[in-house]
Amino acid sequence: MKTPTLPIFLGLTLLTLSTTITYAQDTRERTYYYEILEPRHADKPVLETPDNDRVTEALNRGLVASLATDSTSVYLSWRLLANDPANAAFHVYRTVKGKAKRLTNKPVTATTDYIDKSPVAEATYRIERVAPKQPNRQQGNAAANTGKGSTTLAVNLQALKTTPYQSIRLNPQTMPGKLAMADLNGDGTYDFVVRTPNSNVDPGMPGNLTGLTYKLEAYLNDGTHLWTKDLGLGIVPGVWYSPFICYDFNGDGKAEVALKSAPDNVKRNEQGRVVDGDEYLTVLDGLTGKPLDQVDWPERNARYGDLNRQSRNQIGVAYLDGKTPYILAARGTYKLMTVEAWRLEGSKLVKAWRWDGDEENPVVRSQGAHNMICTDIDGDGRDEVVLGSCALDDNGTLLWSVGLGHPDKIYLTDINPNREGMEMFLCLEPYHTNGRGVCQIDPKNGSPIWNIGQETHHVGSGMVTDFDPSHPGLECFAGEDRKGGSTAKYLFSADGQRIGSDEEVPPTGNWVWWDADKLREVITMSRPSDRMPQANQGQQTPPRQPGQRFRWASQVGKWKGQAITDNLEGSILFTADLDGDWREEIITALPGELRIYRSNIPATDRRVSLMQDALYRNNVAHRSMGYDQAPLPSYYLGE
Repeated sequence: MKTPTLPIFLGLTLLTLSTTITYAQDTRERTYYYEILEPRHADKPVLETPDNDRVTEALNRGLVASLATDSTSVYLSWRLLANDPANAAFHVYRTVKGKAKRLTNKPVTATTDYIDKSPVAEATYRIERVAPKQPNRQQGNAAANTGKGSTTLAVNLQALKTTPYQSIRLNPQTMPGKLAMADLNGDGTYDFVVRTPNSNVDPGMPGNLTGLTYKLEAYLNDGTHLWTKDLGLGIVPGVWYSPFICYDFNGDGKAEVALKSAPDNVKRNEQGRVVDGDEYLTVLDGLTGKPLDQVDWPERNARYGDLNRQSRNQIGVAYLDGKTPYILAARGTYKLMTVEAWRLEGSKLVKAWRWDGDEENPVVRSQGAHNMICTDIDGDGRDEVVLGSCALDDNGTLLWSVGLGHPDKIYLTDINPNREGMEMFLCLEPYHTNGRGVCQIDPKNGSPIWNIGQETHHVGSGMVTDFDPSHPGLECFAGEDRKGGSTAKYLFSADGQRIGSDEEVPPTGNWVWWDADKLREVITMSRPSDRMPQANQGQQTPPRQPGQRFRWASQVGKWKGQAITDNLEGSILFTADLDGDWREEIITALPGELRIYRSNIPATDRRVSLMQDALYRNNVAHRSMGYDQAPLPSYYLGE
């Protein structure tokens, strides 16, 4: 196969020039902004598919309770599972002092929630599926997603009234920084791995000279502490030095923890940085924290550029053979990028492939984002790896590169329901005069769909969601970073029509499916305050005592609408369909505590738990590393 020579020749020419002339930006990097929609590399073999079903989480029914909106009743909600039959129906039972009573005259069919309007002080609730067995809606592990027939929950009514959230107590005064959710003990409920403290050293800045180290702490859903691991001085306490992810990699029904680690003898230099020494991809037993295996992390070298660029690391999970979750260890964002894929066979890591952008034809550099997305984008039943402005095929070769450089945000979902398949929204950091600094592409092949059509400077934020039902599909919005010399904001319909700018554009931070409709709500920070109003009440909390820290309060509401829920204390750490009724929970962080806030707004319909959508689950898994991005399913979810 004939290979193109012009881009490589230009790259080699400028490489020679860069050895004698100093530039603010490496000139080689500018030459890599070219489109590659038909790569000309030698194909690698696809990974062999094992003779077993796809590894999936065996979730239980996820029954939870909250105080209802009338402040007297008990609101119950639970999961609809992927293999529930279409006509699945549920009865609700309540047991008081050993005596059981069925509360539902007719089984619940339209939703997966129920309000007990005559609650007692203490009771145990039980949910039971009563529909006849039917073939599964979704292929998968036959033992998985059964909901274990029924789920029980003990409820103290006074506790619901006094504490409108679930509290997970952590080590005193420790502020959580990153969070992963996975089933560590195999009981069908999500548990937590927390990285503390909440601090961050950017690779472009001096490191840490105080001796501060990151720690991973594992907790069961009920707050039971399992283990703590100190990452040591070899891991600088910054987001890009310390990626970790939790998932059931070996299919044993219990999640493991994969992380970047370093040996205890690695030291920081006089600037608080780690410039050499061993680095590992390590896998821990999720229940005990004990190491299962470790291998070398993709190595540092001068091809990545300076220490800033050498220190950009990510970790991910992808079903590269369609059935098995592989661990991805990645290095590089702005220049050279490498990715290695590993399979955990029992307790042993086995290498599947390595991708090096310098070995592509043409060379691929500078296209990485701050997050990777792994899902099947070309319809072959195997996951691909979207690194940013480029994507890798399941066998570790380039699938396409749009050549637009580093995106600060990438979102992949069915944005436009009037167009077949999914779309991908890109918000590009590099200065662009070609009108593609904000754009939408087809993830199957990288081909353009629409773009902003004007000059952009440094688009640093973005989001896609449906907040305006007057426009079909999900709205796409983005904002310039003032570092680029602009503060402009842009708002587009799903098909690329400009529908707003500047003050008409909502914030791009935290969004959540909270109430009963399919529009997504925005979480806004109210204020740090001595006195914060209670949700749905006119009362106020006692004033802050001398020496007591301020606590941030957040509220949930429609964009440009009134607040739906108020008084969510703590910094927003996570939004996800943790419990499974398809509405998302909000997890906040306070010193020494995680709080889980749940919606108590009655549902009007039902859908399978979002966590059983492969793309949504992948988004949630990846939120423990990189920068925060709201999770999205593979299908259209909007009005």
